[in-house]
Amino acid sequence: MGDQKRQSFDILAFSDFLKEMDKKIGMKMSARGWAYALEDTDIPQIGTITKGDFDYIENLINKCRKEGYLPVDFVAQEEARAFSGVETPTTKHPVLYLKTFLNATLNSAEYYTPDWWDGEEYYIQMVVEKIDLKSLFEPICRKFHIPIATAKGWSSIIQRAEYAKRFKKAEEMRLKCVLLYCGDHDPDGLRISHHLRNNLAELSEVYWNDGTEGYNPENLIIDRFGLNYDFIINNKLTWIENLITGSKRNLASPSHKNYNMPYVQDYLRDVGERKCEANALVKRKVEGRRLCEDSIVKYLGKDAEDRFEVKRQEIRDIINDFFAKTKVDKTLQNALDKIDGEFKEEEDDEND
Repeated sequence: MGDQKRQSFDILAFSDFLKEMDKKIGMKMSARGWAYALEDTDIPQIGTITKGDFDYIENLINKCRKEGYLPVDFVAQEEARAFSGVETPTTKHPVLYLKTFLNATLNSAEYYTPDWWDGEEYYIQMVVEKIDLKSLFEPICRKFHIPIATAKGWSSIIQRAEYAKRFKKAEEMRLKCVLLYCGDHDPDGLRISHHLRNNLAELSEVYWNDGTEGYNPENLIIDRFGLNYDFIINNKLTWIENLITGSKRNLASPSHKNYNMPYVQDYLRDVGERKCEANALVKRKVEGRRLCEDSIVKYLGKDAEDRFEVKRQEIRDIINDFFAKTKVDKTLQNALDKIDGEFKEEEDDEND
């Protein structure tokens, strides 16, 4: 997008275009992720977005949010910045509110969480560098009951301690622990994944208020499954032709304090003065989710979903056996039928 096009830019048309795209994409993305999603897209009255426009588009989307052209929650947010303790008054009639809990009781087997990892060989957690990756991979992780978090660079002490605590418990169950990591393909992104074990080892001497001691990650399997060079090339992901960091300094410049460090020089020799941000995967949703699933299935096997379904069915059988003995499900269903009869019009109004 040239300067002349930017001067004649129609911000309303742009925001309307994004709203239509959002309906088709079906996942939350950061403003940066949207820049990638719009790459090579011909936007009416605007023109074709190239990688040189990414910073401009990112800022423009945030401007649209601030000025009311887009909903302020249009983009994915970092959970750490969200408020907790906010209470919203319930608008539903108390009896209709009760109905949701009666239904939940009847279907409690679907909400019960078995120990998915009992009897398994591996226990897996996933850490990704960008919120867009979390949005992209969450459906796959949910299917395999795998915790996923956004680290965003060098993760916080408490985040590392929390997933280390889960690994410690899993190892005590004689499970082999796996940390799957996906981040940017640039010198620092690669360095972060190389230092994950050391970062966890730094916390091996911590302790929790409940008495739990720290975790020694010496046996932890750390698998950086993306972004890796071959995947970037094979899927034609976007390279950014610079090594400018978050602090706006150029790692490829001799004036940068880290320029002569081996990790920078090795990268410049092997890859050159370019990088691929993990957000680039939003342009390859199918391939990205396949990459995620393949990385999980490598450890759990192709029949993992079937094994998890067996555990779910065991819970259903226990609950159904209790219902058969007590007939409490009949009582609950009678109450639901009565609510439906008495509050049908009110519930229809709420659903309109």
